[in-house]
Amino acid sequence: MATSSIDEGMTTGTTLDTLVLIGTTKGLFTLRAGPGRETFVLEGPSFPGEEVYSTCIDDRGPHTRLLVGSVSNHWGPVLRRSDDLGATWREEDHAALAFPDDTGASLARIWQLTPGPVDQPDVFYAGVEPAALFRSDDGARTFSLVRGLWDHPHRPQWVPGGGGMCLHTILVHPTDPQRLLIAVSAAGVYRSHDGGETWSASNSGIVVPFMPDAPAPEFGQCVHKVARDAVDPDRLYLQHHGGIYSSDNGGDSWEPMTSIAGMDFGFPVVSHPTQSGTAYLLPLESDEYRCTPDGHCVVWKTEDKGSTWRPLTNGLPQDNAHLTILRDGFTSDGLGPSGLYFGTRTGELFASTDDGDTWRELASHLPPIMSVRAAPVR
Repeated sequence: MATSSIDEGMTTGTTLDTLVLIGTTKGLFTLRAGPGRETFVLEGPSFPGEEVYSTCIDDRGPHTRLLVGSVSNHWGPVLRRSDDLGATWREEDHAALAFPDDTGASLARIWQLTPGPVDQPDVFYAGVEPAALFRSDDGARTFSLVRGLWDHPHRPQWVPGGGGMCLHTILVHPTDPQRLLIAVSAAGVYRSHDGGETWSASNSGIVVPFMPDAPAPEFGQCVHKVARDAVDPDRLYLQHHGGIYSSDNGGDSWEPMTSIAGMDFGFPVVSHPTQSGTAYLLPLESDEYRCTPDGHCVVWKTEDKGSTWRPLTNGLPQDNAHLTILRDGFTSDGLGPSGLYFGTRTGELFASTDDGDTWRELASHLPPIMSVRAAPVR
């Protein structure tokens, strides 16, 4: 166990504790803080030796439910859930997530775990590799394959990205649960307006620079992550393999956002949990290098829907900081001021509890960090 403190004054009006789940290549670590988010206590690992690709913190029911998707070297993919903030974990006797026999596919890993609509607390979605979407209607005890996406005529033509054929983004529309948006590396964005029965590619305007003969194809874009604006649910922010984009119409079309000093490559994108037009990026130098540019760790913030960006560096390492942050390695805790957290492939965990103005390293020397989730818990 280790402890780390954030500067006094970085507080919030919440009366709830904050929980941060850190998925690594060697298990799950947690950070816990009281209502002021001044002192964080590090615990773990749970599931030592397992690769934790996805976690979920769900507060829709009478108690907070945690989900963890990991890969065991002995048992393969495992889905666990906890209703006591990680004190105990439960898994089903039979695999909660498995491809039907007639698909000829087998589950490699769970990339994403997402709560369903607010008024349907037993509904969860899971994005997996090979790229597919699963839905649970019984509180994540069992999942069924969303056939509308699996049987889509584009799917046999999807090509894996560098990280595999993974479905890594699931966005449920906050006012219309029939509207779903997913993103696949390297197939692109797909949407459904009927709860997953039918799907259409939604990549209009996204340029693929390595496909000169078809720079704007219907699908085949290597989308790294998509985030939804906190106030306008039809405003989306997208980090692509070769650019950053936004949409004002729910993904009908995409427009490039202003480049950040020529750095368009990166993995995560995070929207502010309460402020409209506000989002954060953590660019990397290039596809070839995939580390923070010039050894400077910089979080970039827009407050005008991507028209301009400003660098956030206070408390972040600026000398020889050759760090890599993966698509699910950056998150917000949903509070105000926003708590922001990101983990690196070299095992550091950085946090800000004042909307990104100042940062502090909360943990170091962890195994490589693959996913970070944070939320207030009761």
